[in-house]
Amino acid sequence: MVDVPSSGQRLEQYSLRCPDEVLMVEARVADETDMVMVFKGFSSSLMRATDYDPDIPVLPAEAEIVAVDRLKGPYQPNNPEYIAQGLRWDEFEALLQSLGL
Repeated sequence: MVDVPSSGQRLEQYSLRCPDEVLMVEARVADETDMVMVFKGFSSSLMRATDYDPDIPVLPAEAEIVAVDRLKGPYQPNNPEYIAQGLRWDEFEALLQSLGL
């Protein structure tokens, strides 16, 4: 059986491959919206507590990715520099596939 990475794991892998980028991810989990920042292989929720154990995914496998923003890192909340904004999951997934992720 092949272990297929979840969308959250793929986002973290992307951030390792592109360490100069920060991803801001809007997701729906159990009918609730969450905003997650992904940077250099780690994810952190901006709306709820993030487990201290990095092996516990912030975005569960059933999470629906609503939109992904790509920003230049390091993230500066007072002056964010967007590379791309409001990407749908299918658009971002095409980028992941082009990188073999």
